[in-house]
Amino acid sequence: MDKFYNETYLKLETAIQELEIETDCPIKRIEAVIHHIIQSLADLKDFVLKNDFKNMEEEIHFFKYQKPVIVSKLIYYNAIYKIETRRPYGNKRTKKYFTKELKKLKRFFDNNLDFYKYYRSNNSFLDEKYFLRGKLDIQLCVDTGHFQSDMTFSTSHDYKVAKIIANDLIQVYIEDQLYRNTEHEKLDKDLPRLNWTGSKTSLIELIYALHYQKVFDNGNNDIREIARYFESAFGIDLGNFYQTYLELRNRKMNRTKFLDALREELIRRMDEQDEK
Repeated sequence: MDKFYNETYLKLETAIQELEIETDCPIKRIEAVIHHIIQSLADLKDFVLKNDFKNMEEEIHFFKYQKPVIVSKLIYYNAIYKIETRRPYGNKRTKKYFTKELKKLKRFFDNNLDFYKYYRSNNSFLDEKYFLRGKLDIQLCVDTGHFQSDMTFSTSHDYKVAKIIANDLIQVYIEDQLYRNTEHEKLDKDLPRLNWTGSKTSLIELIYALHYQKVFDNGNNDIREIARYFESAFGIDLGNFYQTYLELRNRKMNRTKFLDALREELIRRMDEQDEK
């Protein structure tokens, strides 16, 4: 069992590292990682069902120390995927959002304090009930979800161990994001406020061009989110920006007047600097 598990785990870790290097979009990377984890768990399940364990000790070791490590990755990446896809814009809203996520982790800790103590203390006197299949004891605070799980590949508490491992990683991630958010707030206070003094139409033209070029989060943002960000950053109310965009589309000539002007002015300045 150990040999197959180690090979499966190493293969998964290698795949995750390659994705970290090759994939720029964090959302797409997480999606790919989740698929690899699911496949790794499927391989482990297939191996366990075909070969089973040599003895009770091997089974306990697998469900207490091995399977939870891989399942914890699934919980972690799935949680980060949800956190990032639902993440609001603006420092204050982001701070409130992450603080709420930390409270969820604290609630899980409080609700499972006894098992946290058991697991963290590396106790083993209840291992036969916690980490052997078919040893369900309703008095040991079994999660409702366990009754719907595959009993051939799960015990009453292996998922809870995975959740503990994952929550530690999620907490580190959230606290890092909160720290970055705080640093952004400090930076924002130090930076001078820039106000957009061009026309609203010009800014809307620029926003749509940037959106269609997919320069923000690889195009995974809604145009309304981008518009709100620019409104906040430059202290301007864009009003019904979609109506303005329709008017730009309906222009008979020079539909990208502002973008053309930007290009011409940039080239002119470059040419002037080349001549000096």
